[in-house]
Amino acid sequence: MMSLTSHLEELKRKHGDLEREIDQAQASPSVDDLQILKLKRRKLALKDEITKLKVAHTTH
Repeated sequence: MMSLTSHLEELKRKHGDLEREIDQAQASPSVDDLQILKLKRRKLALKDEITKLKVAHTTH
């Protein structure tokens, strides 16, 4: 089982990867707004999960 720290680092890495993917998608005229919106929602979900894990870790 992955430690909390390792899990948080992995989530942060994925969040950064999505941020770069969103930047590239926004720069590309061939990517539609719906695709960009889906990427942003995935990024937000990762940020929410990171926040929840941090809060759970600090309250225990």
